[in-house]
Amino acid sequence: MDRETRDQYVLVIQAKDMVGQMGGLSGTTSVTVTLTDVNDNPPRFAHKSYQYTVLESLPVQSVVARIKAADADIGSNAEMDYRIMDGDGPGMFNITTDEDTQEGVIILQKPLDFETRSGFALRIEATNRNIDSNFLSLGPFSDTTSVKVAVEDVNEPPIFSAPLSKMMVSEDAKVGTSIGRVSAHDPDTSNSAIRYSIDRNTDLERFFNVDALSGIISTAKPLDREANSIHNLTIFAIESLDPNQIGKGIALITVLDVNDNAPVFAIDYETILCENSMPGQVRPRDTSVVSIAFFRLFFSL
Repeated sequence: MDRETRDQYVLVIQAKDMVGQMGGLSGTTSVTVTLTDVNDNPPRFAHKSYQYTVLESLPVQSVVARIKAADADIGSNAEMDYRIMDGDGPGMFNITTDEDTQEGVIILQKPLDFETRSGFALRIEATNRNIDSNFLSLGPFSDTTSVKVAVEDVNEPPIFSAPLSKMMVSEDAKVGTSIGRVSAHDPDTSNSAIRYSIDRNTDLERFFNVDALSGIISTAKPLDREANSIHNLTIFAIESLDPNQIGKGIALITVLDVNDNAPVFAIDYETILCENSMPGQVRPRDTSVVSIAFFRLFFSL
């Protein structure tokens, strides 16, 4: 018998007395015979090859695809495990079994990058989890298929070669002095030209300019280290082909000191002299001051 062909039979049983002779009485009943399942069918993929397409922006741990090997058995006899036998990009994908549907779920493990690799080929095996040793001759209880994953390009914003650029400039630098250069590129195959600009919310007084084409940052106004010793600028890198694609970088500019300020006392000092003080005798009122280079003197009669 084969449960997969027919899993139930209904029998009509008749009983007669008098050994079935004429005039005897009889009765009938129905008997339903239900066949229980055994694991005598291996899993089989419907196709030897599957093709899927995903965007390169697909987040890690997202589902790439679902595949399923059909198994004519039921219950635990149809349970199966999936594994990636071999393929491109080791560690790029993983496959698990959906216990409710017995599908193989392919999951992304690492970020995709169309410019680095535009496609992957995987060899996947499905194996019955509970194999009955009485039916090993009907095996093998596994099947394989190939899965091709095509990566689709997504327009990405420009990327700075250095997300943080540190620069220094003397506070006596003349207007127009070049300080340094930022650089960004379009990671897409279109390789769009880049234009640079400063986020003026980070340079409200417009101390600096950036050349739109070269990325060279220069002074636009006289600097004063004593007023502001560090300027934290956000630089925009904008694709010429698609101005909506904007990358951001940081230019941290340190203003170096020059000797442009004369010494200034923090407080005014007051000294009282007696009219009969001896020459060379000075008595400061603030005894906490160890050495005083200059006194502002007040006299009263």
